[in-house]
Amino acid sequence: MDLETVWFVLIALLWLGYLFLEGFDFGVGMLMPVLGRDDTERRVLINTIGPVWDGNEVWLIVAAGATFAAFPAWYAGLFSGAYLPLLVVLLALIGRGVAFEYRGKVDSDRWRRVWDRVIMIGSWIPPFGVGLLIATTVLGLPLDADGNRIGSPLEAVRWDTLLGAVAIVGFSLLHGAVFIALKTDGDIRHRAHRLAFRILPAALLPLAAFLGLVQWREGALWTLGTLALALITAAVAWWRLAEGREGQAFAALGAALTAAVVTLFGALYPDVLPSTTDPANSLTVTDAASSPYTLTIMTWVAGFGTPAVLVYQGWTYWVFRKRISTKHIPKVHAPR
Repeated sequence: MDLETVWFVLIALLWLGYLFLEGFDFGVGMLMPVLGRDDTERRVLINTIGPVWDGNEVWLIVAAGATFAAFPAWYAGLFSGAYLPLLVVLLALIGRGVAFEYRGKVDSDRWRRVWDRVIMIGSWIPPFGVGLLIATTVLGLPLDADGNRIGSPLEAVRWDTLLGAVAIVGFSLLHGAVFIALKTDGDIRHRAHRLAFRILPAALLPLAAFLGLVQWREGALWTLGTLALALITAAVAWWRLAEGREGQAFAALGAALTAAVVTLFGALYPDVLPSTTDPANSLTVTDAASSPYTLTIMTWVAGFGTPAVLVYQGWTYWVFRKRISTKHIPKVHAPR
């Protein structure tokens, strides 16, 4: 396998890691006003992701950075078609991070309610924007012969890319509910479990529709198999939720997401950004890649750095693996 293809696969894996880890992270924030009935319960929800949310966001930075370094033409063409949505995503992520830090600084219900709203809004916008970005790279943009985006700054906003955005939002919402059921105990766990079981079909319907659209337009015979695997593992997740097995349902959702990402990037390859105006203008893995020397250096760096990051993140999740409930939340200690 040539280095261009290796880095295409690695970037797909980075997006998979981001969608899986930050997916439940965003889902928890989305569900704060639904499952957190008082301040103590909302603090429980925040504490389920408190040790890991900032580490999860590293995957987005690395995915974007790897795209810039390995495929600069892909990065330029894709991001130039989604500048405004990405700016909104960036502002939402900044606000969400500030809210996590500032929420407990003042002992005031009004103060906490304001930052809770920021967390909620900052959890809905990013998965929508990231879904729009991934849908755009799979379905394409209007490109000229030089691979430059033509048309308005909102060319990435179309009904088909919006379907992809809604698909990621729906998955994140469900993923967060299952994660809360897995990480909490008591009433919050039971409410999260019931919610996840009830919303699973509706939450995953946009993802199924988007995968079907991509398969119909760009898919191959083998991606039809991965699409079927995504649907089967989603059904398994629903079955395991019905049996009260949150951990197995969480793993099945991870398998469904993996099959979905393989379907999307498998249908995209060997393109990295199709042209909706003329297929001859599409950016391919070979056309968009950096020099072999650059890719070689990047491969050596990734070979040493990636295992270290994976070990560290795995250790973090292991340390904070236990369930928490309202009895683990101390009284508020903050100046008025």
